Amino acid sequence: MSDSAPTRSEVVVRPASEGDFDALTAVWRSAVEATHDFLSEADVDHYELRVRNEFLPAVDVHVAVDAQDRPLGFIGMAGHRVEMLFVDASARGRGVGSALLFWAAARHTALEVDVNEQNPQARGFYESQGFEAFDRSPLDADGRPFPVIHMRRPAPHRP
Repeated sequence: MSDSAPTRSEVVVRPASEGDFDALTAVWRSAVEATHDFLSEADVDHYELRVRNEFLPAVDVHVAVDAQDRPLGFIGMAGHRVEMLFVDASARGRGVGSALLFWAAARHTALEVDVNEQNPQARGFYESQGFEAFDRSPLDADGRPFPVIHMRRPAPHRP
């Protein structure tokens, strides 16, 4: 990725295909290495295989791309739940994550997401997007000691 990653207005969100999964796994690794200081290299390697072979095929994945159709980030949805949202480290802070959430919010009036407690950048991002914490689990979905904050953004109130 170059330093000239596009802004939110220049990002296109399109459905991902299985042919995108290798590039999306690379985006995932870049994002995790930039934000998940609490994971060891062995943890990252372990999850990388699962992302590619298990997690991506299990959700509705959409990818944010630049004008050359290069993946900048992606979102994996299961109904109204954001199961994954990762932005390549070189594109962080340029509206890619916001564009992906905007895409999701256009399809679901309320959204939920789980955030690793040890990743305060992600929690701050979701809070800036209107999400609020409503619960906490001391272990992640695999029973590992990575606490999870459960967050939701309620549907807008309409009189």
